[in-house]
Amino acid sequence: MALLTIVYVLIFVIFALVIYAVMQIRMFGMKVKDFWGFIEANQMLDKLYIFAKQYERMTPQEQVVYLAEAEKIFKAFDKVPDELWEEEYDKYKEVVNKYNDIRMLRWNSN
Repeated sequence: MALLTIVYVLIFVIFALVIYAVMQIRMFGMKVKDFWGFIEANQMLDKLYIFAKQYERMTPQEQVVYLAEAEKIFKAFDKVPDELWEEEYDKYKEVVNKYNDIRMLRWNSN
């Protein structure tokens, strides 16, 4: 009986924490879906940042993939307040710079 009570209390606490998190996200003026997209984009930002640092020259296929993924990140980051990602600004700026370099190279080659 005591074990069942503990399980119910834990379920209630988890449920309350989820509701609290959703309320906090909405108080920021965001949708939960946008916040989840931001979390995924933040993970991709880390990968693109490493990719931008390691590869000076990309194949045309890698450039296309990089551009597409960077645009997804830009859209996701535009939907959330700047305060949420100000720690990631340097990475974001590096990805933007590499994005602009690739766009310029592709434009010059055409």
